[in-house]
Amino acid sequence: METLTLFFIALYDLSNAMAMFILFGLVFAGVLHELVPDSIVTKHLGKESIGSVIKSTVFGIPLPVCSCGVIPLATSIKKSGASKGATLSFLISTPITGVDSIMATFGMFGWIFTIYRVVTSMAIAMIAGILTNVLDKDKKESAAISKFGLYPQNFSIEVPKEDNNSSCCSSKPESEQSKTKFSFIKAMRYAFVTLLGDIAKPLLIGLILGALITIAIPQNLSEILQEYSLLSYIIAIAIAVPMYVCATASLPIAAGLMLSGVSAGAAFVFLSAGPATNTVTIGVVKKMLGTKSLYIYLGTIIIGSIVFGLGLDYVFNIKEIDPKSLVHLHEETNTIQIISSIVLWILILYFVIKQYFRK
Repeated sequence: METLTLFFIALYDLSNAMAMFILFGLVFAGVLHELVPDSIVTKHLGKESIGSVIKSTVFGIPLPVCSCGVIPLATSIKKSGASKGATLSFLISTPITGVDSIMATFGMFGWIFTIYRVVTSMAIAMIAGILTNVLDKDKKESAAISKFGLYPQNFSIEVPKEDNNSSCCSSKPESEQSKTKFSFIKAMRYAFVTLLGDIAKPLLIGLILGALITIAIPQNLSEILQEYSLLSYIIAIAIAVPMYVCATASLPIAAGLMLSGVSAGAAFVFLSAGPATNTVTIGVVKKMLGTKSLYIYLGTIIIGSIVFGLGLDYVFNIKEIDPKSLVHLHEETNTIQIISSIVLWILILYFVIKQYFRK
């Protein structure tokens, strides 16, 4: 009974810390989605150059596209003639961070950790894109396009679909949809129906896992992870790479790890590698860009996450910063945070139950 009580207390703290920033981020994401046509993104990524890689990374950081929605969008970008590097950098930068995730990271970990996460995500995405253009530049690509129509005939991507084609995971790229005058109602529908509907389940799982990790990791295991920091990095990578978790849903899990005594660097490894990779995206990258690009994709994310994680721990050790002090979960909760948490939980449970009965 005591364990159950501790679990709900941890879940309550996590929800209050994140909810207000997630809701604000969703509003901003909806407005951004209405103001910036996807065709602009496609237009600037058509050249095979370092510039296109940089642009795709910068575009991908704030773009309000969920982990599944990036797959059809990246496919349309590749079909429009974008280089492998630009496509890969977009695939990496977009899922790692988003407006909602950036706001939630700020609310939970503060501005230093937030800036570090955004900057390192950009660096990992750019390095992967540049390496792909250099090491996996297919000179016979034009012949392949002529023979296969850009992709082999057996290439296909299955993504979830929502009613009335409202999902960001719709197979039809939004670059093909005409943009009209700005509509606040459409922006909010995208934010709180399409986008939140897509991340509701992983966000729920992330909150629950975060609370469980907070109370369930044995004290002796935490001591082992603290003493042997390299082991904690390996464990974080092993969990993060195959796991499907969106950028926002990864935050409570990372917070749970840090509160349990795991270093900030190891938690950062999970925050970086978790959203960028999962079994579905790995399969898509292999089919769309080839085996060599897949190796660059995985290698850059794994090595980059570990290197930047080590860098974060090094800075913390010099500054003598306690990682637990970054997680703002036990400060006095105000009314706005509680109301935001209630609203977010109502929306999450609504979409999860709706998806369950649709099966």
